[in-house]
Amino acid sequence: MNPCRTLYRAEQLPVFQNRMFATREAARGCVRGDLEIVQDEATGLIFNRAFDPELMVYDADYQNEQGHSPAFLDHLRSVAQRLACHLRGNTLIEVGCGKGYFLEHLQALGFDITGLDPAYEGSNPAVLREYFTPATGLRADGLILRHVLEHVKDPFTFLGQLRDANGGKGKIYIEVPCVEWIARHHAWFDLFYEHVNYFRLSDFARLFGTLYEAGHCFGGQYLYAVADLATLRQPVATAGDLFDLPPALMQDVARTAARLTAAQQAGRPGAAVWGGASKGVIFSLFMERAGAPLSMIVDINPAKQGKYIAASGMRVHGPAEALECLAPGTDLFVMNGNYLNEIQALTDHQFNCITLEHGHEHKDI
Repeated sequence: MNPCRTLYRAEQLPVFQNRMFATREAARGCVRGDLEIVQDEATGLIFNRAFDPELMVYDADYQNEQGHSPAFLDHLRSVAQRLACHLRGNTLIEVGCGKGYFLEHLQALGFDITGLDPAYEGSNPAVLREYFTPATGLRADGLILRHVLEHVKDPFTFLGQLRDANGGKGKIYIEVPCVEWIARHHAWFDLFYEHVNYFRLSDFARLFGTLYEAGHCFGGQYLYAVADLATLRQPVATAGDLFDLPPALMQDVARTAARLTAAQQAGRPGAAVWGGASKGVIFSLFMERAGAPLSMIVDINPAKQGKYIAASGMRVHGPAEALECLAPGTDLFVMNGNYLNEIQALTDHQFNCITLEHGHEHKDI
């Protein structure tokens, strides 16, 4: 293994943030693993050195559909427009299509697309429940890889396998979270086990000889790249590729926990979290460990409601149920600022919405 620089450590995190559990006991007893995020000094790539792929078995209890949010639907529409610029009229394969929501969105727009995902649960005949390999017998003009590459150990080898399965050619659209956004906004709750890789735009410039387009999207939280698969190459780091997370990153955990404790001592209603996905799972766990447990977690995804999130074992409430239970003026931690406006509208501005994405609290009072 190449020499690496350690950037961040965390112990005993749930290996799945989006796996839902039927009981609190099962959720608290979830499989856990450690984080040791490092940067490979030879390639410049950033990853979790402690990651064990054998722990990652996706099944029907894994729920990560974001299409219930108007803000996220706007993002998907912008992705479709970008694909139309580069791949309209071409055959497409979506690798790791999940529940098939985005694939069906593209089908409705007239794209000729096939999906591949061994954990797919639906009935769309355009989706095959398998991995994309040469044995699949499929090839396309373009591949779509949305929020898959951050989950795969050794992304260079994985991209090479996709290239070979597709006959050594084709365009590829890649979308992943942006680690520079995480660092800039002190988003410590965006560092978790399920994401083994953490990407920057410069990584894609080193991975591909030809980039047709690359940039940021979804409020800067995501990166995207449209590249020529045939030009995939082993990345080589330069002196300018060194990356570090902010030294004070975790001070925000203690500060937020102190705020929660002070509110409790002052007799204010217990704080709640809006977002029962990855960010909310990590946020809730770290607050519990800091001695400031939260009272409720809310999510608009019906598949999550009534079930329990990993590690903290909190039960997920739907918005209507939360509105009945939470007192006006309750602190409501909004785990993704992209959804702030729709959450404020949905809750009639009766809660104190707080986002934590800028190294300081934003409060809506």
